[in-house]
Amino acid sequence: MKGSPQEPADRNWWRDAAIYQVYVRSFADGDGDGTGDLAGVRARLPYLVELGIDALWFTPWYLSPLADGGYDVADYRTIDPQFGTLAEAEKLIGEARDLGIRTIVDIVPNHVSDQHAWFRAAVAAGPGSPERELFHFRKGRGESGEIPPNDWIGEFGGTPWTRLDDGEWYLHLFAPEQPDLNWDHPAVRTEHEDVLRFWFDRGVAGVRIDSAVLPAKDPALPDFTPGSGPHPYVDRDDLHDIYRSWRAIADEYDGIFVGEVWLPDTERFVRYLRPDELHTAFNLSFLACPWDAGKLRTSIDETLAEHAPVGAPATWVLCNHDVTRTVTRYGRADDTGFAFERKRFGTPTDVALGTRRARAAALLTLALPGSVYIYQGEELGLPEVEIPRDRIQDPMHSRSGGIDPGRDGCRVPLPWVADAPYAGFGSTVEPWLAQPASWSAYAADTQAADPDSMLSLYRAGLALRRAGGGFRAAGLTWLDAASGVLAFERPEGLRCVVNLSGAPAALPAHTALLLASGPLTDDGLLPGDTAVWLSV
Repeated sequence: MKGSPQEPADRNWWRDAAIYQVYVRSFADGDGDGTGDLAGVRARLPYLVELGIDALWFTPWYLSPLADGGYDVADYRTIDPQFGTLAEAEKLIGEARDLGIRTIVDIVPNHVSDQHAWFRAAVAAGPGSPERELFHFRKGRGESGEIPPNDWIGEFGGTPWTRLDDGEWYLHLFAPEQPDLNWDHPAVRTEHEDVLRFWFDRGVAGVRIDSAVLPAKDPALPDFTPGSGPHPYVDRDDLHDIYRSWRAIADEYDGIFVGEVWLPDTERFVRYLRPDELHTAFNLSFLACPWDAGKLRTSIDETLAEHAPVGAPATWVLCNHDVTRTVTRYGRADDTGFAFERKRFGTPTDVALGTRRARAAALLTLALPGSVYIYQGEELGLPEVEIPRDRIQDPMHSRSGGIDPGRDGCRVPLPWVADAPYAGFGSTVEPWLAQPASWSAYAADTQAADPDSMLSLYRAGLALRRAGGGFRAAGLTWLDAASGVLAFERPEGLRCVVNLSGAPAALPAHTALLLASGPLTDDGLLPGDTAVWLSV
């Protein structure tokens, strides 16, 4: 294997790993300036070791104007100065590896920042220049070219085209500060292959691919008529050649890929997981699923079935940096699922109910076969924060015309120490996103001392999972259970029971109760919104 050695040496670690997502800006502040940084992460490595995770996935830590939380990358080979330096990143990768924790970095192939050297050169060079061939520049429609080149709708709403002073328009499926790259250009492919090698050479164990189904475009950039044929920019067949070339590079380093693949078509989804393409992909249907026994079971069954033909492990995730936090979502009366188009201000939630359900969901996901992703703060039971409109930074809010509250509510800086300024985030000034007054109640130091806290539950669950006892092997068998109850058995006699009904339920036969998300009733029944692990 090239690059730095990766420890431990298990090449199949990713098939059942517990991976912790770090949104650096909000994790921990090492220099007190209000923004999380690599020094803050390094200082908290003992916490992550005690939590019991196998790897860290870092959202983009590269040089960026932060127009979209770092997903507008200006230079993949430079760490943003707000977070630290390349030398610090290398030190963090090495220190984590020495503690048995691997590192996964984020790559955004669809677009770069408008401050990227390529795009700045393209703007300066003008229409018809070779520099503009690296992107999607077009003349507009209409008598004076005043109408965008096509009728596409951007991922953040509105037209995904911006016109320059010279009259040409450029494509950006996301914010205007994120111009889309032209993946038909060989230089774009070569550059990204070089970036992969750059980070594998520095010891990373894997790469997460942002918006993995979007980079390839129909060269004609036609108007989009649903049902008229292949989508002009989603899930194009050209993508698979790109990811095959990437896989060959990853195999040189024993590295792995996880793709962000939002696709409702399971047959199309699983094509990305063929043995010569991506190793894993996020299970976003499970993430978006409501707190409903029937729908969760269907999601689990469909996930395992679609992965089986290609031998890829499933992934399980409840929340990430784009999604309403689990406690808040599960505490809602009418809609406990997730969809971007349904996010609205002022949606009521019952935090106590959501917390009970989030605790049960943690045991459910940790018991399923495959790998699991934990977004920072989920192990603390953090709720979503409703950010005041005048403090919102996420472009999803402005691009929606102020309707969508955006994603800042799940990105509020973490609380570490209850009685410290800014809940121990480390800042000597107000953090980049203000923490609510209630944040200290969720502080990690307080929860670590409480055996009944969410943090203690996650630590116990991850310790049992890492110890084996049926968690490492493949396979799941459903058990007979009452309506509204999910019950399944894993190898070596491990059973998981989750009661999503409104009535207490009897437990199946067992020899020991390994872990419970909440207390049983006095007569030994499993209350609603509670989960247990049993041995038989």
